[in-house]
Amino acid sequence: MIVDDPKKKILIIDFGSQVTKLIARRIRDFGVYSEIVNLKDLEKLNSFKNICGLIFSGGPATVTKRKFPKIPKRIFLLNMPILGICYGLQLIAKEFGGRIKANTKKREYGRTLIKKRKSSIITKNFYKNNKNEVWMSHQDCVTKLPKNFYTVASSKNSRYAILENKNKKIFGIQFHPEVSHTNRGSILLKNFVFKACKAKKNWKISNYKKSIIQDIKETTKFKKTICALSGGVDSSVTALALSKSIKRNLICIMVDTGLMRKNEFKDLYKVFKNKYKINVKLVNKSYLFLKKLKNVSDPEKKRKIIGKLFIKVFEREAKKIKGVEYLAQGTLYPDVIESKSVTGSGTSKIKSHHNVGGLPKKMKLKLIEPLKDLFKDEVRKLGTSLGLDKKIVNRHPFPGPGLAIRIIGKITPEKIKILQEADYIFIEELKKYKLYSKIWQAYAALLPIKTVGVMGDARTYEYTCLLRAVISKDGMTADYFSFPKKFLDNISNKIVNNVIGINRIVYDITSKPPSTIELE
Repeated sequence: MIVDDPKKKILIIDFGSQVTKLIARRIRDFGVYSEIVNLKDLEKLNSFKNICGLIFSGGPATVTKRKFPKIPKRIFLLNMPILGICYGLQLIAKEFGGRIKANTKKREYGRTLIKKRKSSIITKNFYKNNKNEVWMSHQDCVTKLPKNFYTVASSKNSRYAILENKNKKIFGIQFHPEVSHTNRGSILLKNFVFKACKAKKNWKISNYKKSIIQDIKETTKFKKTICALSGGVDSSVTALALSKSIKRNLICIMVDTGLMRKNEFKDLYKVFKNKYKINVKLVNKSYLFLKKLKNVSDPEKKRKIIGKLFIKVFEREAKKIKGVEYLAQGTLYPDVIESKSVTGSGTSKIKSHHNVGGLPKKMKLKLIEPLKDLFKDEVRKLGTSLGLDKKIVNRHPFPGPGLAIRIIGKITPEKIKILQEADYIFIEELKKYKLYSKIWQAYAALLPIKTVGVMGDARTYEYTCLLRAVISKDGMTADYFSFPKKFLDNISNKIVNNVIGINRIVYDITSKPPSTIELE
């Protein structure tokens, strides 16, 4: 990344939270450079002169056990502003002599109301009527305040929801200000960054374009590279960045798995071939993917099969192209964080991703993932700066395994056709009603449930179609979109009347967390 002043850096210590990267993401939104390190990286740091503030993330560990991840004592002697979030708060309280208890009876998960007790530099403009709704996710809580700390805010089950040591500029927050479910959480983080740490704006996503192009040149050394181009915003930005970096040494391959959206490959092939003058090769292997997925129901097995077969296809195609050494993919950070911890901490695995967990351990091609440290909205901004078509920039996310994880249970050609038609109608109606741009991601899924229906006085026994539409800023948290009743009535009638094989429509109204955006 490009920074004008490397001395103005916020360092985030990752303790394994699923949303650690959101902290860095929020700080970048403020225009301040930030980095995430694990404890091993932290211990290797000899100098902190380029760091103006530290943030301890949340995590799955507990300080109530004999062994738990700790911060080296020398860190607390730096006289540097520190913010502890969730586990980070408990760690600070433990270090300074507070008491923490594993409270199994009074856990706090989800939205919680906190009340102001005292003023603090980090809570300026944070409250409304001395109250605020925040997002909690913890079982342990501080039961005794550490010496020289005072209570800034409390909740019903957390007496010390925010605490502060004013002299040392050390702050602890029991909730997660980085997630969108915390009202005005960004204000609290912004106060810490600018008021407590005195950081200056020194980073722009537009500057990342220069950095990414340079990194690609240095990594590939202009060796021939093939890019997995699906037509989604991630792979499209990757392809365009590669094209601007290594020019004709890029060969894009579009693999038709038979699991894409209706008309997708035909339309996108023309765009990249004709508009961007990129060397694109279309490979139809739909029959092969469907053969390998026959009778497979488990979502993890689907992902593994698709990922491994995907790479095999690429390696076979690479053999036909003399001198290919690299495989490029549009992997983003949410893909990585849900598959494994890239920072070396104990982040629990949620699911394998086509771009991450589905790859074989040994590949003949070297992997390059230029976007792996970015979130979706940052990728969109990068795509705009690269000159990517707005229609592609603003496309909703689409999973690497495609419709395989939107068909719950076994996959058949019949089910794929049914789902393609239903999804196409759903998306086109969103555009017609001018709702598409208001939604982060929307799709149709086919459930392994057949129900009885009545059409023309005749009995039907057909599939149930689930519709999902969410609003989000980064894909790490999400809420369902509140459609007008008129739209739901219309889309239900349209799909049922036009798609043979579906006689029932349901709408998913769960948030992330506790659910994920995709069903599998």
